Amino acid sequence: MASPVKKLKYNTWLRFILTVAVIILAARGLSFFHLRIDLTEDGRYTLSAPARKILGNIRNDIFIQVYLDGDMPIPLKRLRRSVMEMLDEFRLASHRKIDYEFINPAGVKDADQREAQYNALTGKGLYPVDVQASDAEGGKTRKRIFPGMIINYNGVEVPVNFLKNDQTISSEKNIQHSIEGLEYEMIQPISTLTSDTVYKVAFLEGQGEYKEIQVADITLNLAKYFTIDRGTIGGQTGILDKYAALIVAGPEREFSEPDKLVIDQYIMNGGKVLWMLEEVAVNSDSLSYSGETVALYHPLNIEDQLFRYGARINPELIQDIDCGVLFISVSSAPGHNQILPAPWLYYPLLTPNQKHPVTRNINAVLGEFTNTLDTVGLDPAIHKTILLSTSDYSRTLSPPLVISLNETEEEPSEKDFNKKNLPVAVLLEGNFPSAFRNRIVTGLVKDRNFRLKTLSRPTRMIVVADGDIIRNEVHRAGAGEVPGTLGFDRYSGQTFGNRDFIINCMNYLVDDKGLLNLRSRQVKLRLLNKSKLMSQRLLWQVINIAGPVVIVILTAFVYGFFRKRMFTR
Repeated sequence: MASPVKKLKYNTWLRFILTVAVIILAARGLSFFHLRIDLTEDGRYTLSAPARKILGNIRNDIFIQVYLDGDMPIPLKRLRRSVMEMLDEFRLASHRKIDYEFINPAGVKDADQREAQYNALTGKGLYPVDVQASDAEGGKTRKRIFPGMIINYNGVEVPVNFLKNDQTISSEKNIQHSIEGLEYEMIQPISTLTSDTVYKVAFLEGQGEYKEIQVADITLNLAKYFTIDRGTIGGQTGILDKYAALIVAGPEREFSEPDKLVIDQYIMNGGKVLWMLEEVAVNSDSLSYSGETVALYHPLNIEDQLFRYGARINPELIQDIDCGVLFISVSSAPGHNQILPAPWLYYPLLTPNQKHPVTRNINAVLGEFTNTLDTVGLDPAIHKTILLSTSDYSRTLSPPLVISLNETEEEPSEKDFNKKNLPVAVLLEGNFPSAFRNRIVTGLVKDRNFRLKTLSRPTRMIVVADGDIIRNEVHRAGAGEVPGTLGFDRYSGQTFGNRDFIINCMNYLVDDKGLLNLRSRQVKLRLLNKSKLMSQRLLWQVINIAGPVVIVILTAFVYGFFRKRMFTR
């Protein structure tokens, strides 16, 4: 018969082994379940339903290289942590189909190799940012950071830049906006890469729209999401039906009635259109060569159609005190000219609507000889949202009028600029009535089986009263022409929001997964109260230093008290 001591030891070891076994089995079983609780007020660690659906349907592995690593300022480290947390959520939601690594592009010691890597990343589409960082000796060094990543899927590489760079707001705000937009910026290219359907988008031709090289930059960027075509309608009904959206960019000639009918019926069938039109013609080349030009009223025979849909472009030019600059030649001495920037009131900086996902957190959009527009009609089936508007100090001028570079020498008076928030771009959503309702159309179409639809399916369109918003500059390079970057001012180095605006417009029009609504997410900054920190500095220092020590001592005292009491009994 075993002694009580041996029996006690046996039971103790048995309980220990059983406890360890239960813990191991429980840990193994729980590893098959992913329970994550987001206790934040703004739900910053919770993926949206569309994102989870996309990630859950990924078939092949995705490898992501993030180049935001190394020694960097604290705000960028916060952005890096947010990117890592988002990628961890992506990895779990995709059933571990997504893997990633963080790379320090400045980690290469050889200067030539490091510069070659910088050039390679820039060539792939990542935008560098130069920042100042502290070195080991306490000095300041300038470092190049690439706040972006490369997504690799089935041999295809797609760049993603997630740092906002709005020069009109603080760097802290830019970081906040970047964190707010992370989920959208990261899930959108994954959705495009893994989708079985690639939507087609067409640039309309035939009415003197911008040439291909004049919209080359936005075409290249839209090609990351869509298949891009160009072509004329030629009065052929149904020719647009295979396209998810149509872009009408800066036409100069009037629309024919057959083409208008084709576009109208395309909209009736659920087609989406981005209209970028102007009702005032201004010859910029004449302004550059002779120093002045004439602005003339120039209708396009599309006014009645847009009016029926709920918008009207007004034949008037905007002048805005909040404007871009024009570089002009100024004579400083006989035979010596200087190229100096001058505010140009005809280039308004348009304010994005921060409450809508299309325009939230994008830079100001640069317009050129911009018109205004109005929303018309009281049809409850059409919802209207202003996307772009002028500043609080603007005015309008009606053609005909002479525009001269000498106007840059005049100082604008705020009392003359007494109009504010003039609408320039509007989003129309709903069921649109046909512009050809109650009209005879038999002579406009060749198809005898054609039947006119008088009411559209639920659809969308965006009307912009400025065609130049989509046009990039074109530079001469030898015998050829090279397109510039849309929205980039090579003189000031500032990047306007033109490209982001157009891309967001197209993604919103075509979006069938609700992804663009992710841009409405807000992340609140929990900043410390600096005034209280200064006035209560000693108190918080004592709490942070002595507090943990006091808690440990109290815990030891309570533990010792109960232990002594238990063994005394």
